[in-house]
Amino acid sequence: MINQKIANDLRIDPRIREFLQAHNPVAMGDVASREELLTHANLPEVQSLMALVDGFMGALGNESVAPHDGLKTETLTFESQPDGNSVKIQYIRPDTDEVLPCVYYIHGGGMMLFSCFYENYAAWGRMLAAQGVAVAMVDFRNSLYPSSAEEVAPFPAGLNDCVSGLRWLHANAASLNVDPQRVIVSGESGGGNLAIATALTLKQENSLELIKGVYALCPFIAGEYPLEKNPSSSEFNGVVLELFNNSFRMAYGIDAFESANPLAWPGFATEDDVRGLPPVVISVNECDPLRDEGINFYRLLMNSGVSARCRQVMGTVHAVEIMPVICPEISRDTARDLAGFCRDD
Repeated sequence: MINQKIANDLRIDPRIREFLQAHNPVAMGDVASREELLTHANLPEVQSLMALVDGFMGALGNESVAPHDGLKTETLTFESQPDGNSVKIQYIRPDTDEVLPCVYYIHGGGMMLFSCFYENYAAWGRMLAAQGVAVAMVDFRNSLYPSSAEEVAPFPAGLNDCVSGLRWLHANAASLNVDPQRVIVSGESGGGNLAIATALTLKQENSLELIKGVYALCPFIAGEYPLEKNPSSSEFNGVVLELFNNSFRMAYGIDAFESANPLAWPGFATEDDVRGLPPVVISVNECDPLRDEGINFYRLLMNSGVSARCRQVMGTVHAVEIMPVICPEISRDTARDLAGFCRDD
């Protein structure tokens, strides 16, 4: 059924349709608790599947679409607060001592899986850095399947890591040749959630001066699907994402969802919650079940007096930009826009 939905929708770029018909999403189904998910995640057959996912993500980005020429990459480590755990950052920048603006990037995966050290993310980071910015990709603690941070933990662990890494970046801006006045926080899907939640956390902590803006790609912020106010959540369910289950909110923390905590699910944010944020860009993809929650969040920002812009990438599905081998020119176009926002062109 999912294959048929993709095959018949001529809005989707033919290259993406061809790719998706060979790679269906896996529907996890409803679960009774986070503990049930953790038990499932540790089954040998699931561990084998995740190893295949690692290889699959690696095949979505390579040297041909995002060369290393003129760039340097290093792995940095910081201690996250308040837990004292160790978190890595993949740091990519032009090979120069010039002080540069910085994109602080948070990877997707529904806050529960993936790593910024996958080659598709490294390629995406190189695409951004090639635009003349530094890119600090934080490998926060996932809630279900480990990133390079081997511990898994529910909300607010991943958010704490993201906020701590941003503070660490500022504390070390001089040695990293980063302009602390031109740092933006960005991310796609679950990383878009965490990018917005990082800004909301900084607002609560009176620290918004640490970022000059937020650029969220296809943010995963509603937490509940389908929702009548987000028609795309029904129209495109099963295209990349299978959302009609409770696994994401169980993995990330059901209590935070049931209390409508906007730091866990920014779709719950009110005008008062977002008022005073720095400029925000919301980038959505036409044939994405998350499209409308991103658009509605953009409208909330506008009505709250936040300087906001929304772009819709036609012919695309969820997070195709961070799969650069599929449509490289689409990935590069978004990279140019994101980097231009960071540079304040």
